[in-house]
Amino acid sequence: MEIYQLKTFIAVAAEGNLTRAAERVFTSPPAVSAQLKALEDELGVRLFDRTARGMSLTVAGQRLLAEAQRTIAASQALQAAAAQIRGQARGAVRMGTVSDPVSLRLGEVFVQLAERHPQVALQLQQGLSLRTMQAVRRGELDCAYVLNEQAQLDGLEVLRLTPVDIVAMLPPQWRADSLPGSISALTELPWVATPTECGLRLQLETLFRGVGRELPVGPMADTEAAMRAMVASGLGAGLMRRDQAEELERQGQGRVWPGWRGQTWLCWVGPQAAPELPALTAVRESVLQVWGVAG
Repeated sequence: MEIYQLKTFIAVAAEGNLTRAAERVFTSPPAVSAQLKALEDELGVRLFDRTARGMSLTVAGQRLLAEAQRTIAASQALQAAAAQIRGQARGAVRMGTVSDPVSLRLGEVFVQLAERHPQVALQLQQGLSLRTMQAVRRGELDCAYVLNEQAQLDGLEVLRLTPVDIVAMLPPQWRADSLPGSISALTELPWVATPTECGLRLQLETLFRGVGRELPVGPMADTEAAMRAMVASGLGAGLMRRDQAEELERQGQGRVWPGWRGQTWLCWVGPQAAPELPALTAVRESVLQVWGVAG
């Protein structure tokens, strides 16, 4: 049994399609099919049912998938440990993100890593801030960008990168001469909320509590793109980053309400008591270098 066979098994399980799985592991569909057959022959069980819709895991495949993932993780940990002994940074680092790549300056981070630590592979997973922080605590992610107001978080190292201004964005049908005249009037409008795990949810609840109101149940957006689209379509007002709101306003797809502004922080978080892993240290140093922040 070879590691590459297990990686192929995991790729097919994730994609449900031989062609997409082949692209994921950088080989051809016939090679993927041959690797699966060899693995099934060695294990003595069928891992997938082949259907017109694609590849679906059998009961045996479902049970063995977790074992394959643990084996790959153990292999990567062994390689990382050996690299640590050699003093080299290498291996995959799972990093959570919460926003668009440009605002996170991810391109610059990738360039830094490629130049200084070419053996480090950054694997990005987008999610909501609170969920992402919980994933770092559980070890499901190695580090993350999050929107967070707190300077300290239990079990996490928090590095503040830059303040982020938050504004209230109104749908485009609002004219400049008919804008709400107060925060109280603003909260009486229909609103597009964010999930409780979102970094902007606390800002929204604080805005409503400041005038003695509870956030009403209504439309909800779990990504920045969804929020922009829902506000632009007229479903309601919403909170968003000032740079995004101003761009939306320039496009005639919304109007920034001038009477309120909040602030949160873009932060990098990692495990507080993590072992010294060269690859994670390399990512941390690259992020700090790009943002010009002292660690």
